Parts: sequence; structure tokens; C-alpha cells
Amino acid sequence: MKIYDVLIIGGGASGLMCASHLKKQLCIGIIDNNEKFAKKLKISGGGKCNITNKFVDVKNFDGDEEIILNALSEFSRDDLLDFLKQNSIALELRKNRYYFCKRNSDDIINLLKKKSSHVENILNTTVLEVKKVNDIFEIKTSRGSLKSKKLVIASGGKSFKNLGASDIGLSIAKSFDIKVKEFQPALVGLTLQPAQAWMKSLSGLSCYVNIKVEDRVIKEEMLFAHKGISGPAILSASLYWEKGNISIDFLPNENIFKLIKDSKKLLSSIIPLPKRLVRAILKTIDVEDIECKKLTSHAKKSLEVINNYKFAPAGNFGFTKAEVSRGGIFTKELKISNLESKSIKNLHFIGEVVDITGELGGYNFQWAFSSAIICAREINN
Repeated sequence: MKIYDVLIIGGGASGLMCASHLKKQLCIGIIDNNEKFAKKLKISGGGKCNITNKFVDVKNFDGDEEIILNALSEFSRDDLLDFLKQNSIALELRKNRYYFCKRNSDDIINLLKKKSSHVENILNTTVLEVKKVNDIFEIKTSRGSLKSKKLVIASGGKSFKNLGASDIGLSIAKSFDIKVKEFQPALVGLTLQPAQAWMKSLSGLSCYVNIKVEDRVIKEEMLFAHKGISGPAILSASLYWEKGNISIDFLPNENIFKLIKDSKKLLSSIIPLPKRLVRAILKTIDVEDIECKKLTSHAKKSLEVINNYKFAPAGNFGFTKAEVSRGGIFTKELKISNLESKSIKNLHFIGEVVDITGELGGYNFQWAFSSAIICAREINN
């Protein structure tokens, strides 16, 4: 039976990037359960793929800082931008922060496929089981068995099940007694307690906020939705929230007390927020929409929630609405330099299947590519 030098399970962003940087003289194959590679990459960012961010720091990720720092130092945002520029991939910068494909995500997919032209595509193939016998990995699939000297798990997380997502990566790890953290939805909207039901009446409205969750402060747009709250600020905040309170500052650039001091205007006129939102907040804290100078001291005190509205979400929208999964292979199980298993030689884990998750804004693709590069370089050497 043919024995590959390297088999990669998962033909998404990390799997393709890894394959594209492996030496051409190696015998390589990519296994994917879809009929095409990179289905998630193709639809991300409205089909234009938010590939990375102008500001990339370890603080934009939830996970082992040492591993993140090593990956980013080996293949940084600038390295990624240079790689794309050298290969004539045009990008556009949105909000002076987010890098998107100027045309569409097919540009990057086609580039990675072209760079991986020496790799055998093993599509429409579901991995069922992996064993290691005499230093050779035996991969049982829906279309027969395959063998390889090295194995890279780039199978992603559980979000986007309709695109073939699964937790096969965790199953493989557990079969080798490698410890994992079960996947949970991340970068996902949050559901509300009955006390926050007033927010649902504002569905479709958005505003710029600061959200404090644990020791993080997220600064972005928040969207009121039918099921709860969403938008970029909430999606990133969901990465760090598990239970307990979060705090929303609806006026991050203003102090409510300075704003209303000695003013003869109505509250709804002087507070620079959508009137629907102001009136909803006033109703929920039982404060009349009157002239600011007529407010009682008790009413003024109640208004402080505009800068610090604390509440505990009920939960989240679940995997069907999640951009990514958090959890995965515990990083203490992996070597920092190359993401190889400490206990199973020549078994690597890259991308979303590792317990490292980025905020919204291109960070997860950056991690996918950076982790893929350090793995590929190790295999090449």
C-alpha cells in the first residue's frame, strides 16, 4: 500500500496553507469530507474573507500566550500581507482595521490550491478512525484506508455543520489519550434574561459600545436582534464570557452626568443615541423623559446605567450561529515550536482544532495561517 510522507486531515484555511508550504518532493495528500476545499473560507466575510487585522496582538486571542506569540513571530500579519502581495492578491482595508479580499475569497482559495498543486486531493472522504502502527499512521476512511509517516490534523471546529464541520479532530486526539477541551460556540450572539427583554424590541438597531467581560474591554458596534444581542462587539465578547455579568457602556465617549448637567433639553434630545434606545433605557430604569435640569437626584443616579449597564446573559445562539468554536486540543499537549503532540511523534494539530481562538476581525484566519506555517516548516526541516 502507498505510504504518504504527510497526510493532512482538513482542506480549510490551515490545511491548505500548510500543504502549500510543504516541499514539492514530499508525497502529500489532503483529506476532506466535502467535494471542494475551503468552503468556510469561501463564505466568510460575506464572500470577501476578513483575512487579518491591521492590529494583531496576543491580547486579541483567547489561549496560550506563549504558543500564540511564537506562531505570530514566525509568520506575522506583515508576513501574511507580503505573501499575498507577492502573489498578486489585492486586499482592501475597512474601518482602518480589517483586511478583506478586494475581489472575493476565491482569490485566496485559488492561490492556495495553486501553491498546493503537488498535493493529492482526497475529497468526499470522511475520516472514521486513526491508529499508529510501527511509526506509520493508518487512517480508516469512508473510502478505504490510507497510510502516512506524518499526520496533520487541520479539521477545524464544530460551527458551520452544513459545511461539513465536525469534532473529528477531538475524537482522533482522544483516541491517542491527548487531552482536549470540548468545543463550545464562539463569536456568537448572546441570549437574554427576562429583565433584558426590552432589548428585543429594538431589533435591527445598532450602536457603538464598549463591553467589559472578565478583564477584557471590547470596542465595536452592537446589534439588537430578535433572539438577543449580536454584532461585532457582542461576538468578540462572547469569546470571553461563560457565565456571570458583562457590562455595556452605551456612551463610551461621553459621561452621562456631564452631558445632562444644567441642560434645559429633554433627556432624549441631549443623549446622543438613537431615540428608540434612549426611550427604552429610560423606561426600563423608570426615569421620565423630561428636561435634564428637572431631574431628581434619584433619577440622575439611575442614569449611570447608560455608562455601565450590568447584566448576565442567559446563554448564546448556539453552533448554528457561531462563527467559530472555542476549545480544542489543550495546548499543554503540544510543542510550542511546531504544534506537534508531545506524546505522539509526527502528529500535529493546527488551526481551529487547537484551543486558541481569536476575536472577530480576521484573527482566526491569521492563527490558521500562522499555525500552518510553523507546522510546515518543521516538517520540511
